[in-house]
Amino acid sequence: MKVILRQNFETLGQVGDVVEVKEGYARNYLIPRKIAYTALKGNIASLEEEKRAFAKKVKQELHAAENLAVELEKVSVTIPVQVGEEDKIFGTVTTQMIADALKEKGYEIDKRKIEIEEPIKSLGIYGINIKLHSNVSSKIKVWVVRE
Repeated sequence: MKVILRQNFETLGQVGDVVEVKEGYARNYLIPRKIAYTALKGNIASLEEEKRAFAKKVKQELHAAENLAVELEKVSVTIPVQVGEEDKIFGTVTTQMIADALKEKGYEIDKRKIEIEEPIKSLGIYGINIKLHSNVSSKIKVWVVRE
């Protein structure tokens, strides 16, 4: 059965691709979840409209991510932690802790977008990368201080 993809789907293709799939897969999975629809002449015409809307949405998301990246470059967050001997902290600073500190400053960032290269296990200043979009990332400063 031929279907037209309405969303980017990792195993099948990109928006607008006409792909051949098994009929049961299309009827029971792709079509009910609005991932694809059958490749009919009328649907091909509506595909062009969806492509334009999708391109506009992607452009808006990219623009919003670029603006947020510029704002985040100026942000630094402080995370107070308990420390033991030789200023070693108990545990590590997690992405959730950084996301909560950013939320207090008014930035709603998903913890999965925060990238910590190596575990933070001591006091200091760290540069943390935040992936806002597939093409846009930003760096913030994280101050890990004694509680």
